[in-house]
Amino acid sequence: MSLRERDKKHLWHPLKQHQTHPESLAIVKAKGCLLTDEDGNEYIDAISSWYTCMFGHCNDYIVDKVSQQMRQLDQIMFSDFTHEPAVKLSEELIKILPQGQTKIFFNDNGSTAVEAGIKMTLQYYYNLDEKRSVFIAFENGFHGDTFGAMSVSGLSVYNGPFEEFLIDVKRIPTPDGTNHLSILKQLETYTKDFDIAGFIYEPLVQGAAGMKIHNAEGLNTILKFCKDNHILTIADEVMTGFGKTGKHFASDYIETKPDIICLSKALTAGLVPMAITSCTQNIYDAFLSKEMAKGFFHCHTYSANPIACSAAIATVELLTSNDIQDNISSISKSHQHFSERISKHPKVKSTRHIGVIFALDLDINVPRYGDLREKLLKFFMDNGVFLRPLGNTIYIQPPYVISESELEKVYSTIEAALNTL
Repeated sequence: MSLRERDKKHLWHPLKQHQTHPESLAIVKAKGCLLTDEDGNEYIDAISSWYTCMFGHCNDYIVDKVSQQMRQLDQIMFSDFTHEPAVKLSEELIKILPQGQTKIFFNDNGSTAVEAGIKMTLQYYYNLDEKRSVFIAFENGFHGDTFGAMSVSGLSVYNGPFEEFLIDVKRIPTPDGTNHLSILKQLETYTKDFDIAGFIYEPLVQGAAGMKIHNAEGLNTILKFCKDNHILTIADEVMTGFGKTGKHFASDYIETKPDIICLSKALTAGLVPMAITSCTQNIYDAFLSKEMAKGFFHCHTYSANPIACSAAIATVELLTSNDIQDNISSISKSHQHFSERISKHPKVKSTRHIGVIFALDLDINVPRYGDLREKLLKFFMDNGVFLRPLGNTIYIQPPYVISESELEKVYSTIEAALNTL
């Protein structure tokens, strides 16, 4: 039996309706930007496997660092012990994180990084004897699938069966450069009528919503309002972090910095799972007490796994290298040129790009999981390119190591796909 057939016997895949889509493509190898299936077909991974493998699959530098660590220390509980990879990673991350971040808390994926950020926020006020339990979040945001993260997410396709179990969240539109005054009025009303604990946001780019890009100055206005009203701010940089927007973090574009930052995905370059929730000294200090219960009782078995930490250290080293920074700049320029040429296509409604992220909206009404999306997905794969449309949005987020010829193949495949519509 093929891997594909064996898969169907026991496996339950995420974000999939198995009744209508029972097949899953079996990948047996990945290197650089290429995925190879069990039949020997190759595909350019143009979305870096959900924005994780930004330095290419099985990157030799990262693999070597992890291999060395595996021979030294594999796993140790982090409640009672510490180790060199965790300490080293904290030192290197603090150097590049947005100003004000001083403490690193380890998790195991993006959802749990957000979960920890939400719990930190709620307990921060609890420890200060303030009753605050309501969050503010953007419309159509996405922050993960655990209950706290799901609560602050705004995409109903993910949340429908669980709405009555979620925490209280008030939503605001993303700033577009013209609506920040009306958003401020909403915020003033919310702070008057509710006990607002925190504001969680995807800085500049809403990933799952279709790589929607919002206005940095407007976001800064919102963050400043939150600071002035003692509302903690949580930047969900799980998708945007580690160079994808052209800066190390999307928050680097914004003057007012967050109190809490959530990191995962490219943190370990897709090699092993890990996540981090960082915070300011002020938040950390609120948990210091002679009362044991005021500590942060939140833990994951694999918190600060030494192997994952070694991968993340290598990631930071590559991210800050001249070669990778030059590659990011080059991809961004290529996206600009492609935007100019594809925006004239009659099936294209609009385009946008920032850093290595490029997106176009089709001038067609496409359901998020409709037949046209499946047709596009099949066309891309049949032509050796892995792209995963989000509704009527086709987006690219390639590894930083993609070659000019590989990137051009991605572009030309998108053009060819549009000509079939």
